[in-house]
Amino acid sequence: MPRIAGRTVDAPLRSATGLGSDLARYYDLDLTDEQSDVGMYLALASASDGPILELACGSGRICVPLAGAGHRVTGVDLDPDMLSRARATWAAYPGRKSAAGSLDLVEADMTNLALDERFDLVILAFNALLLMRDREAQESLLHTMREHLAPDGRAVIDIWLPPPEDLALYDGRLILEWVRPDEQTGEAVSKTTAARYEHATMQATIETFFDAWRQSEAPRRTYRRDEIQFTSAAELLDLVESAGLRPQMVAGDYSMNEFTPDSERLIVVAAGPGAGRRPRRSTRLSLL
Repeated sequence: MPRIAGRTVDAPLRSATGLGSDLARYYDLDLTDEQSDVGMYLALASASDGPILELACGSGRICVPLAGAGHRVTGVDLDPDMLSRARATWAAYPGRKSAAGSLDLVEADMTNLALDERFDLVILAFNALLLMRDREAQESLLHTMREHLAPDGRAVIDIWLPPPEDLALYDGRLILEWVRPDEQTGEAVSKTTAARYEHATMQATIETFFDAWRQSEAPRRTYRRDEIQFTSAAELLDLVESAGLRPQMVAGDYSMNEFTPDSERLIVVAAGPGAGRRPRRSTRLSLL
């Protein structure tokens, strides 16, 4: 089952037993191999020397490297356990003390966020929009992006577009996705998921079971449940424009290659309504 990283952006990350710190650690373990988008954001950030805002920043997978590259970054998330990991990652980041960058982490609900600053780059990465509970919440989040853009700033949204053969797996079956070592605890951890998809609403419910154990010990289970609101490419572009953003670039992967009907990702780079640049679409970062 293709992965939608299991965490919410409009409610604190908690399991039924309150093991938020475990779930935050498992989130990082889940995304161990997901780094291909970081280079794209570094390239986009290099086009401007202004401040950067990442919404749903989580444990810092993107905002920490951006700050490490010398940018002034603000990361926002509602989950304190994820933000705690981001702070720890930034504190231990190689070369942090000599870098010109900075990272300010804010615990807040992003659907009604009101910071006293406007940003040259506003990022909503790796399916975070899909983790909103419904279209209304998605619209609110995109309005937040618009309201925090500097006049010539750019907003970036990245989502997964699941093909029919992937959604066919969303029928309630249990799927073992991986078993990995947790170096922090010395345990082995497995991730198993079960998902159901409702075609009429394009919504899915994903249940995730993380089992952790040491040799000769019974496993310890941590559970979470996510409600996913999928969207088509056309619907996302409509949502972006309805929020007052103007798409400038539409790409189908993190190399910013052209979006096609077969693309399984959609990356939209948009400008705010007051941008001085003429709207344009490009498939190459160098043309931004």
